[in-house]
Amino acid sequence: MPTGAGKTRTAMNVISSFFRERLEDDDVIVWLAHTEELCEQAGEEFERAWKAIGDRSVSLFRHFGPYRVDLEKVRGGLLIAGLRLLYLDSLARQSHFFGLSRRTRLVVMDEAHQALAPTYQHLLHMLAPTDRSAILGLSATPGRTWLDSEEDRKLADFFARRKVTLRVEGYSNPVEYLQREGYLAEVEYVHLPYAPGDDFCLSATELRELQDGLDLPDSVLRRLAVDHQRNLLILTRVMQEADRGSKILLFACSVDHAHTLANLLLTKGYRAAVVTGATPPDRRRQLIARYRDGEEIQILANYGVLTTGFDAPRTNVAVIARPTRSVVLYSQMVGRAARGPRAGGNPTCRVITVVDEIPGFRSIAEAFNFWEDIWRA
Repeated sequence: MPTGAGKTRTAMNVISSFFRERLEDDDVIVWLAHTEELCEQAGEEFERAWKAIGDRSVSLFRHFGPYRVDLEKVRGGLLIAGLRLLYLDSLARQSHFFGLSRRTRLVVMDEAHQALAPTYQHLLHMLAPTDRSAILGLSATPGRTWLDSEEDRKLADFFARRKVTLRVEGYSNPVEYLQREGYLAEVEYVHLPYAPGDDFCLSATELRELQDGLDLPDSVLRRLAVDHQRNLLILTRVMQEADRGSKILLFACSVDHAHTLANLLLTKGYRAAVVTGATPPDRRRQLIARYRDGEEIQILANYGVLTTGFDAPRTNVAVIARPTRSVVLYSQMVGRAARGPRAGGNPTCRVITVVDEIPGFRSIAEAFNFWEDIWRA
């Protein structure tokens, strides 16, 4: 389902049906996600779903961020676990982990396009070693890359090419339907073309990495981040959007770039803040809440976070100032501004992309349908 269409909420209704109809008292469902924000979102959605349709008491176990549970005591409920934390448990607490595995009947993977990563594979083989345990993957982008079709075939094969997609009669893809019904915003795509100076040349190593089908090297992103003319282009457009009263999410090239842009906006009198992977979790939660819930922060610059598990429906402008060749990452960034009015968002939004002569994707629908041939092959 497209970003913003309610994958987590839909999955929690599936899970609730499992608990009502198919599970014994001690059976466990394990939900895996790689960020604290995704885990928190999942817990909130399960509580909402079970309150509405539950028929008995079911425990919710949180094992991520600041929360810890004794795996031996996880029985008769939903375990929402951070990927890395549960992976470490599988290595250090194997007896308890194997006990959990014997009770697990369903494993749900958020951001399932990462299913082939070694950490995920290890956990899935341990938690669902036989067909007695089911696996459900959730993703807006059912592929890993846009250049390596073999990797995408492996992902499709892992799920036995059984992709369940939202289909609506009369619409070529679900994005059009969701926009018409107000669940997703109508997106205006704006390009800011930028040509670096003649002295901006890729090294032999950087060219080799690009030719190998990888995303842009960090060295290229760092050099773009200190390009003064490029930064002026970004700041000018962000200030124009802020003056129009927009709620803006800004995706920067690096941690330093995010701080630089936010600090320059602050000196100009704009209500800006910055969050990155280095921001302490408590501080990050506080800043996100201030951006999401009030007028204190109008512009939130970030790097390496806020592409998944981040819900601020009032965001109506996404500024993508970091180039990427990843259709997964690009569609996730677009989706942060694409909540429609029926999801607490806006009827329209703008996605402003700095175009550094690097291939990109300009449509949510284009990204959503990108891997169809792989799954049908």
